[in-house]
Amino acid sequence: MDDFPPDEELVARLRDGDEAAFGLVLDHWSGGLLRLARTFVSTEESAAEVVQETWLAVIEGIGRFEGRSSVKTWVYRILTNTAKRRGTREHKVMPLHDANEPTVDPARFRPAGDPFPGHWWEYPLAWPTPEQGVLGSEVRELLAAALDELPERQRAVIALRDVEGYSSEEVCELLEISAANQRVLLHRARASVRGTLEEYYTQETKP
Repeated sequence: MDDFPPDEELVARLRDGDEAAFGLVLDHWSGGLLRLARTFVSTEESAAEVVQETWLAVIEGIGRFEGRSSVKTWVYRILTNTAKRRGTREHKVMPLHDANEPTVDPARFRPAGDPFPGHWWEYPLAWPTPEQGVLGSEVRELLAAALDELPERQRAVIALRDVEGYSSEEVCELLEISAANQRVLLHRARASVRGTLEEYYTQETKP
């Protein structure tokens, strides 16, 4: 984004009420904010309201921004806190996964005593990647449904890491979780989504 100013300039312009600067961050970040908000709340309309509340909080709070993080991280943290509160009010309770629950069925691996213990009995089928072409609408809907079934924190982590492209360190800062917790949440989220896709493509390849 060559036209995006550095944080110091951006903050100064926002504090001065520069409408062009506000329009710039609105255009660049609103889509990601909306996607993240949707991982906490129950409807698209509710997510849109969370984004609106976030931007209002940014306008009101930019004068108190202390620069301890990037402006973008600060905005995303406001969004996360706002979305969490809204999600709690909506009583959107998702089932928690047992921390000891395996992410892949143990029966799919060779047991102790086998010449290759712990290896797959049969490798999972490969499926198309986004790089191989645009995902069909059916697959996109399947992915959206799979993400929506994840527990709240897993949805947030996978959305930030795999959709928004944030680093693990940034996700830990945004969600205020440890590095180890972030790795576990991401692993479980990816394993769950992978299982859904594997089932879909297995059915697609059956004669």
